[in-house]
Amino acid sequence: MLKFIDSELVLLKKQIDEMWTLVYNQLERAGEAVLTQDRELARQVLVRERRVNAFELKIDRDVEDIISLYNPVGIELRFVLAMLKINTNLERLGDFAESIARFVVNNTEPLDAALIEQLRLNKMIEQVLSMLELAKRALQEEDQDLAASVFAKDSLLDEINANATPLLADYILKNPGDATVCLNLIGIFRKLERSGDHITNIAEEIVFFVDAKVLKHSGHVDEVISEKEKI
Repeated sequence: MLKFIDSELVLLKKQIDEMWTLVYNQLERAGEAVLTQDRELARQVLVRERRVNAFELKIDRDVEDIISLYNPVGIELRFVLAMLKINTNLERLGDFAESIARFVVNNTEPLDAALIEQLRLNKMIEQVLSMLELAKRALQEEDQDLAASVFAKDSLLDEINANATPLLADYILKNPGDATVCLNLIGIFRKLERSGDHITNIAEEIVFFVDAKVLKHSGHVDEVISEKEKI
């Protein structure tokens, strides 16, 4: 039985890795599309969103099968539950990529390049991708320190998002004809800020899974689980 569940867990981790790559590419394309106003690139994101949703459902079903067939306990159960939560957060990131791409497709007004630079939209997109890539490395290498380092990166997203609203409000006062596009841009900044929250959620799941795995050999797993319950 143990041999079979081990192979299932390896396969589950591989599927999460593939889902991660798909979502990363979606966010990267959506980010490039909004910065360049490339509608064709944005349409590619919209088309691929169906793959993200299908992948999420498949991983959910596989997790259900593993739990029902193998009744995992301890570290194996923590791993399966962590993958389930990571899968959900990745799907939400895919939704954000879709929303950003839809803005590009529907927007008919050119974006003010100077405004976009002042808003630091490019930096925000880069930070989201950097966080997602770092969290992926943390899972691949099962490195809790790498996962924990994701948390500090989220503050930059909060800062850029907080500064965006007053900057855009001031721009609307001076350019009332651009109010609609500016309001939509506020939505994009909020989605990118929320993306950071979902990536930190992913990193948190990695920290607790890996920490428990490391402590398994010293008999402190119950302490880690207790600490998780406090949160």
